[in-house]
Amino acid sequence: MTTKAKVIAFANQKGGVAKTTTTLNTAVAFAEEGHRVLVVDMDPQGNLTMSQGIDPDTVETSMYDVLVHHTSIREAIRKREVDVACASIDLAGAEIAMSTQIGRERSLQKAFVPILEDYDFICIDTPPSLGLLTINALTAADRVIVPVQCEYLSMRGLIQLQNTLAMIRENLNPNIEIEGILPTLVDSRTIHAKEAIAILEENFGDRVFASRIRKTVRFAEAPVKGMSVLKYEPDGTAAESYRLLAKEVIENGKR
Repeated sequence: MTTKAKVIAFANQKGGVAKTTTTLNTAVAFAEEGHRVLVVDMDPQGNLTMSQGIDPDTVETSMYDVLVHHTSIREAIRKREVDVACASIDLAGAEIAMSTQIGRERSLQKAFVPILEDYDFICIDTPPSLGLLTINALTAADRVIVPVQCEYLSMRGLIQLQNTLAMIRENLNPNIEIEGILPTLVDSRTIHAKEAIAILEENFGDRVFASRIRKTVRFAEAPVKGMSVLKYEPDGTAAESYRLLAKEVIENGKR
């Protein structure tokens, strides 16, 4: 029996919460466990594409072509530590180009259909907004992982995301659920971070992952070298946190 990929969107309409870092490193951690993994870069900034050493300006076929021209997603994939469906700068124009299409919220979901049996996990990095690109990701996904920075824990942002998810459940994807909320950029020395995590757990209970992603300079260094933190510093605490997160997600799936 062939199993279909579990599709996970990493989403938070707030920027600067380590979303791209989390998407890539969780994906690489899945791959280390022996899973077949695809990461999909839906952010016009192309940070995920760049952090695997690919220049978005030189990508001939990107997610723009997949979404707008319905090109096969296989043509946008490059093989790196994991398979990467690349972004390019013209992805910024995708929302306008798609706006007249019927079924525009389902473009990504349709693009995945032919490859669902090729992978165990498909991890989608989304832009920091709740626009059409993010809506495509949430419509195509089974689960959402929400990275949240613990410093200025914007509960409002999470509530906004929950409202969007409710709307998507009602209209586009009845099965989408929050896989978990991930505290990122945690500076464990501050009382503020501890309070923020307490508030998070009070509001979201067991949906807050046990894993914590601490602040480290490695997150800035690794992408410059075109690699994940797991490859850049395999024995570091950052790599270890993402391995633990990947195990949590895999275990959740077995429950």
